[in-house]
Amino acid sequence: MPEEEEIILTKEGKDKLEEELYSLEHEKRAEVSARIKVAREFGDISENSEYDDAKNEQAQVEKRISEINHILQNAKIVKKPAKNSDKIGVGSTVKVNMAGKQNTFTIVGGSESDIANGKISNSSPVGKALCGHKKGEKVDALGPKGNKIEIKILDVKHD
Repeated sequence: MPEEEEIILTKEGKDKLEEELYSLEHEKRAEVSARIKVAREFGDISENSEYDDAKNEQAQVEKRISEINHILQNAKIVKKPAKNSDKIGVGSTVKVNMAGKQNTFTIVGGSESDIANGKISNSSPVGKALCGHKKGEKVDALGPKGNKIEIKILDVKHD
């Protein structure tokens, strides 16, 4: 059995997952259960698309509950680097210049990553390249197509 990758979460990520879990367990489960009950009342469940949809949603909800429980039980909660630290780590917000464009990222654990909201995983190529470095340094990372990307670190914050 392959060794499982370590799950890293920030305190904020843990709190967000706990909120999602509470919502799924106490609100969404009840909603889906009510939909299943109503769909059963339509009669023959073998040709009942409302029932099938509700059962599929129930399976998705239960799968997500299971995923969140697994993450929370196995995650290592990391503290943000000290405000006066100049090194990048999980929890750092980093302003960089990549290929002539400025970007701002927050380094998070893999289960928290959300590139659309500027959160990149510490295990992503860019996240790995940045961790441990300081403002003013240049680092190289591999792009999605295997091309080398030079990254200049413009600023590091630990809010």
